[in-house]
Amino acid sequence: MNLLTLLIFIPVLFALVIVLLPSSQRGSFKYITLLATLLQLGISIYIYLNFKTGAASAGINHEDQFQFVQKLPWIGLNLGSMGKLQIDYFVGIDGISVTLLVMSALVMVVATLASWEIKSNLKGFFLLFLLLDMAVMGVFCALDFFLFYLFYELMLLPLYFLIGMWGGVRREYAAIKFFLYTLFGSVFMLLVMVGLYLSVNDPATGSHTFNIIQMMNPANYTQGSVFSAAAHQTILGMPARTVGFVVLFIAFAIKVPIVPLHTWLPDAHVEAPTPVSIILAGVLLKIGGYGIIRICLGIFPEIASSGAFWLGLIGVVSILYGACNALAQRDLKRLIAYSSVSHMGFVLLGIASQTAEGVSGAVMQMVSHGFLSSMLFFLVGVVYNRVHDRDIYHFRGLGTQMPQYTAFVMVAFFASLGLPGFSAFVAEAFTLAGTFKSPTVNGLLPYWMAICGSVGILLGAAYFLWTLQRMFFGKVSLKGGEVWKIALTDVSIREKLALIPMAAAALALGLMPSLVFGKINDSVLALIQFLQAK
Repeated sequence: MNLLTLLIFIPVLFALVIVLLPSSQRGSFKYITLLATLLQLGISIYIYLNFKTGAASAGINHEDQFQFVQKLPWIGLNLGSMGKLQIDYFVGIDGISVTLLVMSALVMVVATLASWEIKSNLKGFFLLFLLLDMAVMGVFCALDFFLFYLFYELMLLPLYFLIGMWGGVRREYAAIKFFLYTLFGSVFMLLVMVGLYLSVNDPATGSHTFNIIQMMNPANYTQGSVFSAAAHQTILGMPARTVGFVVLFIAFAIKVPIVPLHTWLPDAHVEAPTPVSIILAGVLLKIGGYGIIRICLGIFPEIASSGAFWLGLIGVVSILYGACNALAQRDLKRLIAYSSVSHMGFVLLGIASQTAEGVSGAVMQMVSHGFLSSMLFFLVGVVYNRVHDRDIYHFRGLGTQMPQYTAFVMVAFFASLGLPGFSAFVAEAFTLAGTFKSPTVNGLLPYWMAICGSVGILLGAAYFLWTLQRMFFGKVSLKGGEVWKIALTDVSIREKLALIPMAAAALALGLMPSLVFGKINDSVLALIQFLQAK
């Protein structure tokens, strides 16, 4: 059994156990799910520790350099004189995938611990949770575009029901909005995927292929095909490869999300239960960034270079717009949702720079934000579960009322605003260094984009510190009076078990960024060389 296959499908095995258990055993469902996610975390750490580094293991556009590979024939159809339709079950990882796998596995454990708050229809909730877990892991491992798309779409349905059935007052609206936004991108992605399949031939078999790595090699494109760079085909009067890049970029950018495709995110976060918010912020947004690196830059490198200015501009707008919106929020959960839009803007800015520093910073930001955003949403859930209120102005002096909780909040806030010693500082510093280097190295981005990114960090400090001052300092004053004082107990042992690993991860990556950079460096350098060659 391949380790990646085991990692992907462990949730399905445990979901079958939950299906077979009677409802009278509903109290055990959360422990079964926790065991599944802990096993995944263990396997992902084993994979991380046994992951080889060096130029010979860089991956990116060399199939033989990917690790933990499993390639099996999956769907085969004889088309007679037209050849053969062949879809493979093809999984493997390189440096960019491995760090995101470990981060996702830890976030899923934390989300499981947060799901203790769910009281209704436990069987349905944990079955959907485990299905979502499988899809998330599959996306980061898939190297066949058809398989990637299958996992990518599989995430939609569980999230729709998890928000729509266990969410807040406006849960149906938020779930439908999320579903329609994501489906809009996915439908057009399917068209581009089919176009790429019909354009690319596998040199080994001569048949069309969904192999993402084969799609990265211009020599594999059939002469005159729609996405062949040499054919100069057009769609609606525009170059076909430009249209393909834009369609795929929009599909992934909705997940990131970028401004103006971000409006589903605050609604989904506010209405979603805490464990779903943790998965949304911690993992789902990273799939958008990962897709842009793996698919958009990999398959359409020349379009990514010519359009780098616009990618960088979108990143800068997202950074500033998200931060300004966060400053204006009263709802703590909505504030953190907008802060996610701002922080994910750094990912796009780093990718657009197409420098080793910028792309390394972007991957580090995805890993760092995965831990920190999960921690922030978990902390919001702690207060909301006790008093069912998130309005910043309804709380005052929580530092006196909940000292341990306040300590965790301060760690999360200071880490998120980029305090040296924490992971976000390293990520944002490298992203800005890459952006500032870009004008002299490849001329893709102007200097002012790095300056705007720095302003975004300043605004981030403003909204986090202002929230800290309003909610946690001063004399205790709570809207709910004595009832709230009794309800607002300090963090429990279960909550500490969820919060401590995330805080430790953010600190460890800040003090030892080589935990990420050591694994991704060869893949990032290979990606930069690949982009420069085009």
